[in-house]
Amino acid sequence: MVTSPLQYAAVPATARIDDVDATDAQQDVAMELRAVHAWYGHFRALKGVTLPVPKRRITAIIGPSGCGKSTLIRCLNRMNDLIPGFRIEGDVLFEGRNIYERGVDAVEVRRRIGMVFQKPNPFPKSNYDNVAFGARINGYDGKLNEIVERALRQAALWDEVHDKLHKSALALSGWQQQRLCIARALAVEPEVILMDEPCSALDPVATLKIEDLMRELAREYSIVIVTHNMQQAARVADYTAVMMMAEDRAGELIEYGPTSHIFTNPKEKRTEDYITGRFG
Repeated sequence: MVTSPLQYAAVPATARIDDVDATDAQQDVAMELRAVHAWYGHFRALKGVTLPVPKRRITAIIGPSGCGKSTLIRCLNRMNDLIPGFRIEGDVLFEGRNIYERGVDAVEVRRRIGMVFQKPNPFPKSNYDNVAFGARINGYDGKLNEIVERALRQAALWDEVHDKLHKSALALSGWQQQRLCIARALAVEPEVILMDEPCSALDPVATLKIEDLMRELAREYSIVIVTHNMQQAARVADYTAVMMMAEDRAGELIEYGPTSHIFTNPKEKRTEDYITGRFG
């Protein structure tokens, strides 16, 4: 892969986590949001969000519809930049540098912080060309066959498509397409993977398989997942962030911590009400 001229300063970041085991609290973070506010035109979508994303862990973002979860996760790799009228204040730190600083290449940010969307969105190309797409546009001049095989193996899809590499990706089943999209993200060797409701279009069996894949990937990658499925957050996430809508309808973070704490001993009554189904 061609090395981008964008360089990130390797400044240590310290997660500010309440009531977290001391060993976990000292671990490096992959990313960190500090006092992030976001607007779409005159509407404020996020209000003062501060949140660490630990390395090689899964962080789930949960909360009722309209509380800013998708806006938040898209702030992590500048996907919101593509929306007219969007603006952001605060810091989104990756390896100690604010990704919104002047001169930071948004394309390079999105290579290093990949994203998997709510619905599988394979290109109308072959399975091979889907996975190779990112490597090609990023100027990779090595052996594409090796990149494609590695990414498909990481996405647990190689055994199913190794003899169908040049067949249309649109012929795959829904959950195979989602794994293909995960392989496409992995092919450019990101450090962080963002997943916005990656299982909402899948049946329960396929959902469990994607969850198993997430746990495998967390051995090498830092993962952030937005989900409406609280059982899914409880099953796969190491840490959980709870979002709610403030009085002005802006999304705010009301609680964050180890998933076991959030689901068994939440500090905020709104968190307890949401988890137990009395709210949202």
